[in-house]
Amino acid sequence: MTTLLALYRRPEGGTEVLETFERRYAAEHLPLVARTPGLRATHVRRVSGAIGGETDLVLLTTMEFDDRAALEEAPDLG
Repeated sequence: MTTLLALYRRPEGGTEVLETFERRYAAEHLPLVARTPGLRATHVRRVSGAIGGETDLVLLTTMEFDDRAALEEAPDLG
């Protein structure tokens, strides 16, 4: 199995902007990702803290493929 990891930083603009980002990520981006050929699983996790201090990361998404070849055949997820 090969995993693609995406890390998302807190957007500038406060709580309201973060809520909009999270809502649009779930409603718009994840359905597009789900249609990626060769994708076996997607896991989204909120980042609540970091060992040793604070972090500006807010979401961590892992996308699992059977192998590296399946990942490389997938269209650009950006």
